[in-house]
Amino acid sequence: MARGRFDAEERWPELFEQLDVHQRYAVVQSLAAVRHDGGVPSREDVANLIDRARGAAGRSASDARGDG
Repeated sequence: MARGRFDAEERWPELFEQLDVHQRYAVVQSLAAVRHDGGVPSREDVANLIDRARGAAGRSASDARGDG
């Protein structure tokens, strides 16, 4: 994938279906920060961010998975 273009919503639209507009904005902004720092989030990274935005996974649960 080209370095300049990464659209998680386009790549994994099913993950974003469960978000309201405010949650979606928060996730997109978090992903933009990751990209700005040179990172390329995986599907699991995006799913974990979405879980956090929805309140489905607490900080300790994501830490236990090794992504926090």
